[in-house]
Amino acid sequence: NHQSPITNHQSPITNHQPPTQKHHIPMGKHAQLVIGPAGVGKSTYCNAMKMHCEERGRTVHVVNLDPAAETFAYTPTVDVRELVHAREVGSELKLGPNGALLYCVEFLVNNLEWLEEKLGDYSDDYLIFDCPGQVELYTHVPLMARLGEALQRWDYAVCAVYLLDSHFVLEPAKFVSGSLSCLSAMLRLGLPHVSLLSKVDLLLRQPGAKKLLKRYLYQEPDLEYMLATLDQRTDRRFGRLNSAVCGLLLDYRMVSYLPLDLSSPDSLSIALSHIDNAVQYGDDVEVSDSLLGGDDDQDNLGALLGGPPIAAAAVSASHS
Repeated sequence: NHQSPITNHQSPITNHQPPTQKHHIPMGKHAQLVIGPAGVGKSTYCNAMKMHCEERGRTVHVVNLDPAAETFAYTPTVDVRELVHAREVGSELKLGPNGALLYCVEFLVNNLEWLEEKLGDYSDDYLIFDCPGQVELYTHVPLMARLGEALQRWDYAVCAVYLLDSHFVLEPAKFVSGSLSCLSAMLRLGLPHVSLLSKVDLLLRQPGAKKLLKRYLYQEPDLEYMLATLDQRTDRRFGRLNSAVCGLLLDYRMVSYLPLDLSSPDSLSIALSHIDNAVQYGDDVEVSDSLLGGDDDQDNLGALLGGPPIAAAAVSASHS
């Protein structure tokens, strides 16, 4: 018996204090919270990662948390639309698409016992949460932060996986803006965090994209290059603003990206190794030599981009 999504509604957006209690995470309860702007390929990533894990003998369930979703390439194990649907809320309350979605997510957070009950049968498996694409959920309001806190209370080790479209590297202003949103989500959620540049395989079809992409990968994006490019493309009046914004990312030194090519098993393995490391999944399992790549491994994304093997850098960076 849940509250109606239309009546008796309590807003969770104000007077929210993050919990300070630490939780012991037993082996077997792990989750990815897949977030990022709309259109970056979150649902496609969830489906590809699910199939990748299952091919390697890992049981994975995908949970749809997007109340406005229409179709999936996968069959969700748990679907928030069974609790509340954005189309129905929008029609009944006369809300637009964004307002209806925010309302639905808020309703879910107010009725987390529904989600806890649905997840009860999958406590020993690996969960991937396919989240909505409204960035305000991760940067402005504490709704997704409260969901992450609830999963931790239920003894899940959670990693936020932030996807950003790799085509943003073609425009430094877009990339800096996307990186600031990524940083904001990272600080707001307070979870272990892995950032991925999606659709790399599509980007690399464009002339000069390989050389450009290398500036945005590995340990730290080349923000000095981005600042110089921004200064060239904007009015002189914005010089100090450009410097301050890029300086913010440099000062935190927290935002770095791995390339994601969903057609490459190596790329998926590299991303999964980072995420597993973040949630301490299978700490007693040694990393495969094939994952670390080699000079002759032409499928490795490092070789694809003409740089050092990304996989080896990724694994070592996670342990540093």
